[in-house]
Amino acid sequence: MAALGWLTPRRRPATARSVLAGEAAAEAAQKATLPADESPLPADALELLTAVEETAEPAFPVAGDERAAAFFDLDNTVMQGAALFHFGRGLYKRKFFQRRELTRFAWQQAWFRLAGVEDPEHMQDARDSALSIVKGHRVSELMSIGEEIYDEYMADRIWPGTRALAEAHLDAGQKVWLVTAAPVETATIIARRLGLTGALGTVAESVDGVYTGRLVGEPLHGPAKAEAVRALAAAEGLDLDRCAAYSDSHNDIPMLSLVGHPYAINPDSKLRKHARALDWRLRDYRTGRKAAKVGIPAAAGVGALAGGTAAAVALHRRRR
Repeated sequence: MAALGWLTPRRRPATARSVLAGEAAAEAAQKATLPADESPLPADALELLTAVEETAEPAFPVAGDERAAAFFDLDNTVMQGAALFHFGRGLYKRKFFQRRELTRFAWQQAWFRLAGVEDPEHMQDARDSALSIVKGHRVSELMSIGEEIYDEYMADRIWPGTRALAEAHLDAGQKVWLVTAAPVETATIIARRLGLTGALGTVAESVDGVYTGRLVGEPLHGPAKAEAVRALAAAEGLDLDRCAAYSDSHNDIPMLSLVGHPYAINPDSKLRKHARALDWRLRDYRTGRKAAKVGIPAAAGVGALAGGTAAAVALHRRRR
């Protein structure tokens, strides 16, 4: 059990780079926060949101609780697949890089959809590739292209069930943040398109509006996500015991363990086991079924996986 100690709700000691990445993400998120709707909720809406659900679970989220917020992981929680892969496809279409890089992105995506978990080596490779690709480009240029890429590759890959959960928090008057290892610029675009408050993401260094090819701290992954949520909660005056967090990956247990209302969404096997042990709520949208107390094993989109793998193989063969 000692070997899995970091999976317990106790805080895992964060490295200096994790703290730096988390603080940088929180600062960037606050700067890019979308304007909030200050209009009060109608009385009938408040009554509806505080009513007890048909499932007999306590009403949640609580309407009007300004010290509560929700934090959503992005890849495979809000969106099918990895945002960085979809962004890479869009950049390839615009001739930012060659076919060999796209082939690598395709294999990484195929692995992600097959395993349902993040592979550290694949993530490192994807991160390094992305940094080399954007180095020397203006932030404004990538933001503009990101808007187009969202429409082309991401908009139809949003899980409706997870989006409904996010909208429930918004309807209750709470802020909702994406928390992802994807670049903060990409995450902010997705958050805006979904009508969310903002996003915490990996911060790439830029000087005078031009990417340097380096990160601030490290990718917003694992403990760094928890540090970002902690920093943002402190800045926003949130009570983490009243907040919610949603993720598919055991890598996000540090973030999930920070809040009073953790949810496992489309969980990998390690997260499902951990969530069951702690009686966390689970939802699995890959099967179209709701799992309130028990996780439901899923095929993780076998047909889609086969298509993604076949595309990767075809690209690989065409290179020969």
